[in-house]
Amino acid sequence: MKTSVIICDDSNLARKQMARSLPDEWDVEVIFAINGEDALDKIRDSDSEVLFLDLNMPVLDGYGVLEALKKEESSIITIVVSGDIQKEAHERVKALGALDFIKKPIDKQKLQELLNKYGITDPEKFKQYASQVEDLLDNETRDILQEITNVAMGQAGSLLAEVLDVFVKLPIPNVNLLEVSELSMALQSVEHNETTSGICQGFISGGVAGEALLILNDSSFKDIAKLLNYHKKIDESVELELLMDICNILIGSVLKGLSEQLDLNFSQGHPVVLGQHCNVSDLIYTNSTHWKKTLTIEISYGIEGYSINCDLLLLITEDSIPTLKNKLNFLFEV
Repeated sequence: MKTSVIICDDSNLARKQMARSLPDEWDVEVIFAINGEDALDKIRDSDSEVLFLDLNMPVLDGYGVLEALKKEESSIITIVVSGDIQKEAHERVKALGALDFIKKPIDKQKLQELLNKYGITDPEKFKQYASQVEDLLDNETRDILQEITNVAMGQAGSLLAEVLDVFVKLPIPNVNLLEVSELSMALQSVEHNETTSGICQGFISGGVAGEALLILNDSSFKDIAKLLNYHKKIDESVELELLMDICNILIGSVLKGLSEQLDLNFSQGHPVVLGQHCNVSDLIYTNSTHWKKTLTIEISYGIEGYSINCDLLLLITEDSIPTLKNKLNFLFEV
């Protein structure tokens, strides 16, 4: 059975070169797209499984295509093909959902190695890879995790509201399986032009382990100090003290809420400061050795009437997922 492949590039020469570089033994049907909009139309109108995507194009560039595919939760596997070899470009396209990145001009041998790496030219391996995320995190499991997180989040928000005497705005928690390169993209509520400070705290219980990551916009400290009746001059040591206070309230109560529902008893490690006054991407990537692929639960707290924005991520290790699913199966009969 042929694999349907879309090659998207505004250059006719580049499209043909990409097509000629595909492995000779790979049984494919090649569809050409001349820009990002054309590619999206062809993806929506076909059962294409693989997209080779240029970045710099008129009408709609590769970044715009990736953003649209992510929003539409498309299952097409995308490999970016570009002359832009900046490290930031690599990180950005992976964060937007691209499987990998290969530079122009195409080296046929390197393309073969990349395709072999993911088993894309092998029908059985490709089928297994394409369904991997669905197998690890199916929709029903995602829904249940979202619901129990919603309960735990509400308990934590209630405690925070009581301590600060405010109204806490609660979001819908996001549950996803993410690579480390995608973590900063998950922090949708953090403004790109603001610096942040962060703490992580490990937790473990009965085959389920992970880290809780708390990220607070630096602009939040002034209002938090006011609400907690801190009258000291706000320097880095006071900010760290405030960060620890919020960490103790939110991480502790969210884990407690989850443990009660899942019948788990989480042991918590000591909080570790990841950084102060950093960009979110720096905070994540500087500490990326801690995380690989994770089941990520994101909760974004806001406080009505105050400039306080706080993101809490629970990063649960990939090898914890089968145990967690078994626990959910037992408790909720998924």
